[in-house]
Order: sequence, then C-alpha cells, then structure tokens
Amino acid sequence: MGCITKHYLNEFSILGVWKIEEDLNALLDLVLLDSDEKKKYKGFSSNSRKLEFLSVRALLSELIGRDAKIVYNKNNKPFLNDGSRFISISHSHKLTAILLSTNEKVGIDLEYMSTNIAAFAFKFINRKEKVTKELEERRYHLYIHWCAKEALYKICDKEGISIRNNITIDPFEVGESGEIKGHVRTNKINESFDLYYSKYDNYAIVWTKKNYETLQEEPNQTEKKK
Repeated sequence: MGCITKHYLNEFSILGVWKIEEDLNALLDLVLLDSDEKKKYKGFSSNSRKLEFLSVRALLSELIGRDAKIVYNKNNKPFLNDGSRFISISHSHKLTAILLSTNEKVGIDLEYMSTNIAAFAFKFINRKEKVTKELEERRYHLYIHWCAKEALYKICDKEGISIRNNITIDPFEVGESGEIKGHVRTNKINESFDLYYSKYDNYAIVWTKKNYETLQEEPNQTEKKK
C-alpha cells in the first residue's frame, strides 16, 4: 500500500504514515541506499527488520525526496544528515510513521494494540493519571498514555527520564482522536506539551512538537555517526 497519509501540520511540519504491504524487492526499488545503508541493511538477520528499515527510507523519500538520508548519534537518535529538519520515527507491526519539522523538535510513537497492556500498566501509569474503567475503551486509553509518554521521551532526548515518575498525562476522556496535555518534570526539565492522538485500524498513534530551548541542545555533526 505504501504511504497512507502525508499530512502537512503547518508550513513547517509533515507527518507521514506508511503501511508495509510490499516485499523486500518492491521496497528496494523505492529507495536509494548509500554504501553505509546497504551495509546496515545486509546486517539485519530478519526480514521483518529489513522491511522496517526500508519502509522508513521509502516514507522519508515520499515526504521530502530520495536524497534525504538518516544518520544516528551515539544514543541512536535519528537526524537528517543535512540538518534541515528535526525528525522522529516510530514503527510497529505493519505501520511506520515519521514526523518532520524545520523549526520545532518532534516526537511520535505508534503501537499495534495486540497485548494485554493492562497487565503491565503499573509500570508506566502514575497516581496522578486517570484511566477509564469502561472495558471497551480501557485498552485504547492505556495505549494512548503509553504512546504519549514515548513521544515525550523522544522529544526530550534525555537519559534518565522515568516514563512513570517523570512524565504525566493530564486526565482526558478518550475518543477516536483528540488533543491531550503532557508534562515532563525532572531536576533538569520542567516542560508542558500539547499532544495529538488518533486511531488507525488497531493502532494508536500520538505525536507532539514544540519549539523550546530549555532542554538539551542537539548534538553537532561531529557527535553523529552513520
């Protein structure tokens, strides 16, 4: 199927989602891999990991062109090699998502809702957070919390953040889609964020973006690695 959405959030930001229905050869035809990418691709032992790798690059090509290249810093955080945009990437099961912005830091997370997330909710839900008791909505509500916290963890790019203790999502009534508020509180960070969630088939997707300067500055090119 390829790209199922290419949504311009504003003049600076793009959100794209790719549904993986192609085989490896079909995806390889859609991307231009450099020597480092080819080496990394060949190093994956599973076809599922190869499909994820190619789908990210195919989606990036669809969003901003085939010349765009992803590099990673020492913490495996993705960047564009030309530094033209902030980028956040997520993939689960058959979906891949990318959020890009030229002027704001970004975070996105998606999850295929297949597990009994209630069984381990105590690991990421804190006492300030409220989750519906309605059984039909509870699983989705929990997944929104989980994805929101992952998105905030990514945008903050800080080691040592506890998803349960340092990130809090304000109470909200769950719907098919909506806007929620999240907060990150540590001894170095005191920030609030607007987050947006939606459901696609059996997936929960949450993203956020913000122009802020109190968090850690992005590493320079000399700290990045292929």
